Amino acid sequence: MALPLSLLTVLVVGSGGLSGSVGCVLPQKHILLSGDNVELLRQMQRISTLSCLKDARDFRFPRAMIEGSQVQGTQAIFVLQEMLHHISVLLLTDHASSAWNTTLLSQVLMGLYQQLEDLEPCLVHEMGEQGTALASEGPTGAVRRYFGGIFPYLKEKKYSDCAWEFVRVEIMRSFSSIIALQERLSNMD
Repeated sequence: MALPLSLLTVLVVGSGGLSGSVGCVLPQKHILLSGDNVELLRQMQRISTLSCLKDARDFRFPRAMIEGSQVQGTQAIFVLQEMLHHISVLLLTDHASSAWNTTLLSQVLMGLYQQLEDLEPCLVHEMGEQGTALASEGPTGAVRRYFGGIFPYLKEKKYSDCAWEFVRVEIMRSFSSIIALQERLSNMD
């Protein structure tokens, strides 16, 4: 997949920080983009997970911690940004571009880029206040550990089609929690 170098740079550099603010207003399109990305990810399915059961892995997605009552306000923004960032990193690998339809993959990446861009004002606001501490605590750390387990799995499975299929399902699972966090934040405004 040949994404323009400038887009890759913006995705990686622009998503490298953390963001958050209860006072930060996310545009409605931010939530809609997550729904669009879930639909695009559905369309990216190339093989059945049933034919890949030997490659199944429980990555222990921290849903209860992410969607639980302990993630409120600023922490929810940090978790949201962390998830979007890690999904972007996964999908920007060379192996991802060879596993899926590049047009669909590019559309997902553009949606992720827009969402990360929407979070940038929150980043600027919160990093001076309490951002650094929240960026490494509890749910944010759990998200980091969760995604940290996916990369070794892909390498172990030699980036097989089956491995990427299970990763696609995991990314969709992540978007379910992303949408829940986005809705919680939009209700706080």
